[in-house]
Amino acid sequence: MNALLLQDKVIIVTGAGRGIGRGIAMMAAANGAKVVVNDLGGAEDGSGADASPADEVVNEIKAAGGEAVSSYASVTDWDAAHEIVETAINFFGRIDCVINNAGNLRDAIFHKMTEEDFDSVINVHLKGTFNVSRAAATHFRAQTSGCFVNMTSTSGLIGNFGQANYAAAKLGIVGLSKSMALDMGRFRVRSNCIAPFAWSRLIGTIPTNTEEEKARVEKIQQMTPDKIAPLAIALCSDAAQDVSGQIFGVRNNEIFLFNHNRPIRFAHTAEGWTPGKVVDRVIPAFKSDFCPLERSGDVFSWDPM
Repeated sequence: MNALLLQDKVIIVTGAGRGIGRGIAMMAAANGAKVVVNDLGGAEDGSGADASPADEVVNEIKAAGGEAVSSYASVTDWDAAHEIVETAINFFGRIDCVINNAGNLRDAIFHKMTEEDFDSVINVHLKGTFNVSRAAATHFRAQTSGCFVNMTSTSGLIGNFGQANYAAAKLGIVGLSKSMALDMGRFRVRSNCIAPFAWSRLIGTIPTNTEEEKARVEKIQQMTPDKIAPLAIALCSDAAQDVSGQIFGVRNNEIFLFNHNRPIRFAHTAEGWTPGKVVDRVIPAFKSDFCPLERSGDVFSWDPM
């Protein structure tokens, strides 16, 4: 397929000033989209603001012959999120897809994690995804079309050390995306998730104090952010109009489809359960099928291909 997949579509990419978001914004524009490049320009932990990352991406897109406009609004604020969507409407006349990519990291082992650490990550990832998506949903419903692409993570889908806040936010995004797909499907609006494996400035904050941590980071460094963009662009295109409610992963040149939680064992008693019966019968019966307590690297144990 040689045609521009996103010709004349209007795409919002949050967190588009650097890393994965930048790669998606650039490829969207190269595929004919008009792009709202949203980036607060904050530090890795979400603090501060800087207009230059968004402006630099917009200038690159324009220099290549594309159309783009900057947005510096914070996804964590309800009104500001609506301003992001209104930027698309005001400059380009419509909105076709939202790619929720904005993020921050405040890693800490659970017993040392502060309330601020937790709230900050939840607000950017989970609430930010809700805010921008909800702002766009009104327009999507009115035009009976639209697309959400939401960034999740294997830290939530599988697990990792020191990322309780991030894992909670990212698994929350999976539930949010599925609900959006269910609620908005009647209006021909779809919603999907991508769990990206890529080296970025956020991943650059991962500790490398032990040999195990250093090895993990060295593997991640092989996976560049631009590898995520092709799947994101494909999901925004009309060619994916029947794809909704799914969870994908991208790891270098590998693309994965994740399953969804479903019951795998069943126990029943006509007389009802007591705590003692659960201990005596249910736990021993289910134990062989318990999900192992694994981290992302335990499941994706081979070198990126």
